[in-house]
Amino acid sequence: MDEEYDAIVLGTGLKECILSGMLSVSGKKVLHMDRNKYYGGESASITPLEELFAKFSMPATQLEEYGRSRDWNVDLIPKFLMANGQLVKLLIHTGVTRYLEFKSVEGSYVYKGGKIFKVPADEKEALGSNLMGMFEKRRFRNFLVYVQEFNLNEPKTWKDVDANSTTTAQLYEKFGLDKDTADFTGHALALYRDDDYLAKPCLETINRIKLYSDSLARYGKSPYLYPLYGLGELPQGFARLSAIYGGTYMLDKQIDELVMEGGKVVGVRSGNETARCKQVYCDPSYVPDKVEKIGQVVRCICLLNHPIPNTKDALSCQIIIPQKQVGRKSDIYVSLVSYTHQVAAKGWFIAMVSTTVETENPEAEIKVGLDLLGPIKQKFVWVSDVFKPKDYGEESQIFISESYDATSHFETTCLDVLDIFRRGTGEDFDFSKVKHDLGDEQE
Repeated sequence: MDEEYDAIVLGTGLKECILSGMLSVSGKKVLHMDRNKYYGGESASITPLEELFAKFSMPATQLEEYGRSRDWNVDLIPKFLMANGQLVKLLIHTGVTRYLEFKSVEGSYVYKGGKIFKVPADEKEALGSNLMGMFEKRRFRNFLVYVQEFNLNEPKTWKDVDANSTTTAQLYEKFGLDKDTADFTGHALALYRDDDYLAKPCLETINRIKLYSDSLARYGKSPYLYPLYGLGELPQGFARLSAIYGGTYMLDKQIDELVMEGGKVVGVRSGNETARCKQVYCDPSYVPDKVEKIGQVVRCICLLNHPIPNTKDALSCQIIIPQKQVGRKSDIYVSLVSYTHQVAAKGWFIAMVSTTVETENPEAEIKVGLDLLGPIKQKFVWVSDVFKPKDYGEESQIFISESYDATSHFETTCLDVLDIFRRGTGEDFDFSKVKHDLGDEQE
């Protein structure tokens, strides 16, 4: 360990593994260390099923009813990938798709007035949706057509809207959208987590809705993809990538100290060995004194032996419960995957309900999501703290990721990774090299 590295990455959570891969591909000499024996950190996949019960200190009795224990691969923080989103572009650009297989998620739903409805994502679906009345459907269809045709470089497509100054609330008003339609558009299509976006320029909202519909156009059923065998495959894919480009991996390695000189990191000490470096990238658990707690997320993993009711027996889906529908400040997310993704035994399903904690009784906050699932065979609830770095690392050269939020998709995760890469290297990651597709073999 007496070599000098451009960067040392601590922790093998997904964000750290992606960064390790990006840095290695960009020509940096990288050492990647983790105190754990396994990949994934906070975002690991748990297998076999006994491990899941043990993790939550629950008695693993009558496990035979759950089928073969080794068939289970349960994500602690499951998230879906947007088919046309940043993470898929990153996977393609870096070649990690060679190690992974994806399956499209069957449906995307939104909660309104106590029921769930399929999210209409194109003009045809909008006209057939039960989510809106007849006149509202037409207004929403006109809005979708406008968004699809909008091109920042062609002023004639703007239709008197300056997307850099017109707010999203004003855009909704222009098309006469009612509050409920605006609600599911902002939360289930544009994937905003709260309503702050309404007062901001509408360009980002337009781009987010375009991303949703472009992603939907790729594979048809929903805009989301999910890897076979669970998300645990993703960190390992990026780890392999880093290794191909000369990155060195050390698992099960105690991290005793970040060595500082003049306020700047110069190395990482493990026992009596020190690896020298110019920069450190890590998750919040490695530098508790350099992060602040900004909130909590409650998550509940539910094992089911049936699909979620009212989803046309979908074998996978996402349901977003917009905060206004249930009198909250933040949305509630429900995701479902199943044996078809090789993450559960035949005939079994894994649902996850999550949200940002707002009260003293976090489990009660996700009740509305749990109630949508039908009978639950087993559930595992936990609350985790959300940390963010106190500074951006310019002086210390320590670049820290934020904890994972409650969302059921990867868009916020990617934004954090790209931001850290930009801060650490002084340049944006170059997506223009993305040449190939995920391949026609995807379902």
